[in-house]
Amino acid sequence: MTDTVLDRFLRYVVIDTQSDPSSGSQPSTEKQKDLGRVLVAELLALGLSDAHLDEHGNVYATIPSNTDKDVPVICFCSHMDTAPDFTGTNVKPQLVRNYQGGDIPLTGDTSQVIRVTAHPQLNNQIGNDIVTTDGTTLLGADDKAGVAEIMTAAAHLMATPDIKHGTIKILFTTDEEIGRGADKVDLEKLGARFAYTLDGSTVGEIENETFSADGVVIEITGVAMHPGYAKGKMENAIKAASDIVARLPRDIAPESTEGRQGFIHPVDISGSMESAKLQLIVRDFTEAGLKEKEDLLEKITRDVMATYPGSTHTLTVKHQYRNMKEVLDRHPEIMDNLEEAVRRVGLEPVRHSIRGGTDGSRLSFMGLPCPNIYTGGHAYHSPLEWVSVQDMEKSVETIVALVKVWEERAA
Repeated sequence: MTDTVLDRFLRYVVIDTQSDPSSGSQPSTEKQKDLGRVLVAELLALGLSDAHLDEHGNVYATIPSNTDKDVPVICFCSHMDTAPDFTGTNVKPQLVRNYQGGDIPLTGDTSQVIRVTAHPQLNNQIGNDIVTTDGTTLLGADDKAGVAEIMTAAAHLMATPDIKHGTIKILFTTDEEIGRGADKVDLEKLGARFAYTLDGSTVGEIENETFSADGVVIEITGVAMHPGYAKGKMENAIKAASDIVARLPRDIAPESTEGRQGFIHPVDISGSMESAKLQLIVRDFTEAGLKEKEDLLEKITRDVMATYPGSTHTLTVKHQYRNMKEVLDRHPEIMDNLEEAVRRVGLEPVRHSIRGGTDGSRLSFMGLPCPNIYTGGHAYHSPLEWVSVQDMEKSVETIVALVKVWEERAA
């Protein structure tokens, strides 16, 4: 078994771990445990004697402290599943060595091209090695790059006892891509005080803020009638649901927002003349912004349904996750130490807001404050996904530097 971050990454991405939002179990797909079992075997081989896979597919392991200082226990976390947005079956990673610029055509589907105009980060990769897919699947750098980086850092720390550090916990989760990554994590068993997810993108960017997020389900019961005799009687539930979507403001949609702007986004519509269901997600960086959008959605729904007087509806809001900055701001040392580690590996730290969420969003509010660190991956959830080997190596260096910082600054 070879032990470079690239070797590990190439081993992991060919294991299909796609999660399934339609499944009610955890993990949502048993195949996620296939990677979990590989990781446990590798961790045990490295000397992490407590490494194990729990019934929900989560992997836990401990690197023991080798210092007399009272260092807070920190955890490094990544998720093993890949997104359901695009197939993750039969991944064929391609390695472009010594990239010299220009577009990267993909061999399995020649219509797929990673273009520099759409991926300007490629301009920073001249001379580096780039991993892509063949264009027929996603790559899985989200988040197997993070998994490979944590594993490589763990191997380095176990092999280099001269590096002083406190107790380090390792956590690999399932089902992050479908919003359940933290659902079955046993924080008492984990025993960490703070954590860092390795689930970011561009090196140097560290993320201490996410969207706050809710899901909304609108269910409509219409008035069914034979269409030949429906005048003045039929109320078509499909049309009612469509009218709600049509009234959503275009300037608060994902395709028209950026930066710190939130949105309302319909993700599924289904039904018949008699009944229909509309599913949406609502995102904003503030609670006030989230509520404002949900109030608007309720008003639009009421106004539309008033034009269907014989029909009924329900609107249900489901809490998903909240902006982790609220928690992280109470523990400034978490980001201060991370920024110091980023500088030590030769990068300038850039605090960044995620237009999405991570396991850290949930874990922070469960009592485990948890910002996000870069992995070097780009164009996630698509066949154009790519990652730089040198950037993955930089992430490994950052993990090692970070554990040193925590030890040096401890009493």
